[in-house]
Amino acid sequence: QVQLVESGGGLVQAGGSLRLSCAPSVQTFNNYGMGWFRQAPGKERDFVAAISKGGGSTHYADSVKGRFTISRDNAKNTVYLQMNSLKPEDTAVYYCAATTRMFNIAPAMYEYWGHGTQVTVSS
Repeated sequence: QVQLVESGGGLVQAGGSLRLSCAPSVQTFNNYGMGWFRQAPGKERDFVAAISKGGGSTHYADSVKGRFTISRDNAKNTVYLQMNSLKPEDTAVYYCAATTRMFNIAPAMYEYWGHGTQVTVSS
């Protein structure tokens, strides 16, 4: 059973930065495409960013493009989400997800999920 544990969430003022980390409990991390999603209260879970198994390809939601950066360190079995210039509308629970398929923006394509980490951006 693959387990994913997110860390790095918290409370930050608008314009600030946070870095989320996710470390899946897998033997071969580079067999998994990785994604970050977020869910605000009363809303659906939305795609934020994804990165391919080798790290050579990334994709971002338009709402975070230019502000967020997804990266991975396959030697450390860790994927990161660097979030800069945070806005109050970025407030949500952020989830890390892993897929054995090609990385994707659709939540349904990811087989494994973390429990989420809260990010709150105050105005």
